[in-house]
Amino acid sequence: MDDRKLVAEVADGDARAFRELYNRYADRVFRYALSLLRDRHLAEEVVQETMVALWKGAGRFEGRSLVSTWIFGIARHQAFRLLRGEAKGAREPEVRDEPDPAPGAELAVRVRRALDKLPPEQREVVVLAFYGGLSYAEIAQVQGVPEGTVKSRMFHAKKKLAEVLRL
Repeated sequence: MDDRKLVAEVADGDARAFRELYNRYADRVFRYALSLLRDRHLAEEVVQETMVALWKGAGRFEGRSLVSTWIFGIARHQAFRLLRGEAKGAREPEVRDEPDPAPGAELAVRVRRALDKLPPEQREVVVLAFYGGLSYAEIAQVQGVPEGTVKSRMFHAKKKLAEVLRL
């Protein structure tokens, strides 16, 4: 079922539609939030807060953007809200570098470490594009910058990642 239709059904209080959207986006939002916050617990909090905002705000979704752009915009707002709290000394974020038990875990750890070396704006663009599946236009909308800025950030991010990941 189409994301927009699901949001309309969530606006009508349909829990099944909400579960479907949750299943489609929770993991992607988690990876995005983790890339910004560097803390699994805070990233999980962003997922929960984002999904609560989706449930409560579905009726206000006007359809001027894709549902994915709207959801990642909410997640970005929630993550930066937590970062502002972190800056006030609420608690120190934990950086956990736990290898995945799946095949290719070594490569996954190398990629994660390489992403860590990118400036936050570049890392966010890469994560939104490759883990979030957003287009440059959608990323520009989420970040509130021109599409050319997103393209530039991606260009520089790819260049840096290529240098860091060279064998």
